[in-house]
Amino acid sequence: MRAQTPRQRWTLALAAAVLALCAVGAWMRWRPVAAPPPEPSDARVMRQIRALAGPGAELRYAEAGQRRAVCGYIGRTHDGPPVRFVSIPNRILFSDDPLPKEFRELRQRYCPSLMEGPGRIAPSGRR
Repeated sequence: MRAQTPRQRWTLALAAAVLALCAVGAWMRWRPVAAPPPEPSDARVMRQIRALAGPGAELRYAEAGQRRAVCGYIGRTHDGPPVRFVSIPNRILFSDDPLPKEFRELRQRYCPSLMEGPGRIAPSGRR
């Protein structure tokens, strides 16, 4: 077997270094990354209400539901009638939405303690 020249040794060392860098890069690319922390419930509810009910909507009552759900009442306007809502991390439904069956199912699953009907709630939140 013939002896290696210095140029061959450097080429072999360079190839090994490139291969090691590629392996480290591939490992960094495909390693699991930590998920960002979930958005706090109160901030999520307010963001969803502003986005879907408008900036004039006001939160009148909220309670924690099962898992990460939040349920309660909003007023679409200051003196408007109360509207029930169920908020889960990726969606919010209101009782006056055109999907009453879906709202009822979400309410029963996540907020069984939320009243079936809102009764008479004054804008200040008192009955």
